[in-house]
Amino acid sequence: MNPLLLALLITSSTTSTIITMSSNHWLLAWLGLELNTLSILPIIMKPAHPRATEATTKYFLIQTIAAALILCATTLNVWQTGQWAILHTPNPITTLFLTMAIALKLGLAPMHLWYPDVLQGSTLPTALIISTWQKIAPLTLLMMMHNHLNTSTLTALGLISALVGGWTGLNQTQVRKIMAFSTISHMGWLMVALSLNQELTTLTMTLYIMMTTTLFFSLMTTTTKTITDMGTAWPSSPTLMTMTMLTLMSLGGLPPLTGFLPKWLIMKELTHAPALSTLMLLASLPSL
Repeated sequence: MNPLLLALLITSSTTSTIITMSSNHWLLAWLGLELNTLSILPIIMKPAHPRATEATTKYFLIQTIAAALILCATTLNVWQTGQWAILHTPNPITTLFLTMAIALKLGLAPMHLWYPDVLQGSTLPTALIISTWQKIAPLTLLMMMHNHLNTSTLTALGLISALVGGWTGLNQTQVRKIMAFSTISHMGWLMVALSLNQELTTLTMTLYIMMTTTLFFSLMTTTTKTITDMGTAWPSSPTLMTMTMLTLMSLGGLPPLTGFLPKWLIMKELTHAPALSTLMLLASLPSL
């Protein structure tokens, strides 16, 4: 891709996320989300391969449906309250619509089926952008609506995502698909954190981005596409593969490593619901 065009697309993607994060008006937030989608599409489509075209089409359709749902819900909110403010969405039906639309954008279970396919059809750098940067704007919207969100809905979405992400990733051999299910699982933990505490959500998201970025850079360096490639990469770069292994265990949430910290803090907050915390822990075990 032409470096100038790539720079323009990356700048556009960055700016659109900042627009959504800094807006207090639903139309401006929607505009930021749409710009975000449009700027990533040419990057996914760049390899000019049928698989990349398929991934781009799926990504475009899903994001467009979610954006249309957001616009529909906000129009309903304006009709009932007379306000476009993001912080003022008291109507439960509007809030439910918005939560579902953002869940679709984030790839939360049970609306996750598009996500592994899109990641598998993208290159590793593109998959990294979709897994990290593209999550920030929708999550910011959820955090801004925090006071009006239905805790039960968030917890249910979180639990289903953690279970689906943990169990479905078991029978995968493609690294990008494993990373996709890992992301779905982490988004589940994020939803549970959001229903408890905003500071905890920010910490969980920051650590998730750091660990995922580290792992994707390791995979890019060794050009790893499948689990078999990881075995063959060991003789050429043992230090890097050791770091990759540690990062993988950290993403799984193994106690002495960084990835355990947010899970531990979420468990501490979930002491009032022992059944939920047990299920969440059991869901995270298979991902190891």
